[in-house]
Amino acid sequence: MSERLAELEANLAEVEDRVARACAAAGRARDEVRLLAVTKTFPASDAALLADLGVTYMAENRDQDASAKVDEMAVLRPDAAIRWHMVGSLQRNKARSVARWADEVQSVDSPRLAAALAKAVRNAREEGQRETPLDVLIQASIDGDPARGGCPIGQIAALAEEITLTGDLNLGGLMAVAPIGVDLDKAFYTLGQASERLRQDHPNARELSAGMSNDLEQAIAAGSTCVRVGTALLGKRGLASP
Repeated sequence: MSERLAELEANLAEVEDRVARACAAAGRARDEVRLLAVTKTFPASDAALLADLGVTYMAENRDQDASAKVDEMAVLRPDAAIRWHMVGSLQRNKARSVARWADEVQSVDSPRLAAALAKAVRNAREEGQRETPLDVLIQASIDGDPARGGCPIGQIAALAEEITLTGDLNLGGLMAVAPIGVDLDKAFYTLGQASERLRQDHPNARELSAGMSNDLEQAIAAGSTCVRVGTALLGKRGLASP
C-alpha cells in the first residue's frame, strides 16, 4: 500500500466514524447521509485512490479543473462508477461544459442559471453527450448576503418552480454553506426549515446538502443528507490553478 493511499484510508475511516457518531446522536440511520468527497485542487491520482477505497461521490468547484479531472479519471479508473458534482459558483457561460461532465450541480441560485443549464442539457442530448436530465440543487443563502451567492430563502419557492418547468433539470433539494461567524445550530435550523417547506411543494426534493469538514456534526443534527468533505479527507489544500 502506498503512503498516500494509507493516509487517505485513515482519513476516510475517521470521517466515516464522525458521520456515524453524528447520525447516532441525532437518532438517524447512517445510510441517510452520503459522503461527498470534495477533490478540488487535488490531482486525479488522489481521486483514483479514493475510488479504490470505495468513494463514489466526488465534487469539484471549478469547471476548468473538473472537466480535465473527469477525463483523466476515465483513463485512470475506467470502471469506477463515480458520480460527479459541481459545488462551486457557476457562471452561465460554463453551463455547456458542466452539462457534459456533471451528474449533479449543487449551486443553482438564479432562474438565469437554471435556464442556461437546461439549454446546455438539451444541447448535450442532441450531441449525444448525455442521455438524462441534470440533477440540481438550489443553493440557499442562509444570511441573504448577495456577496456570498445563493438564492435568498424567500425566493427559493419561485426558483424551484422555474427549475421544474424547464423539463431538463431534476430538482433534488437544497445546498448551503454556513456563513462564517454565525450560530451554526441556528443557521442549519433555518436551512432545515426551508428544506421542509420546499418538500411540501416538491416531494422529491429530499436532498439537503450541508456540512463540511468543520461543521458536519451540526449539519447532520439539523437534517443534512449530504456532507461535503475536503480537508478532513484529503488534507490541506494547495494553491488552485490560475
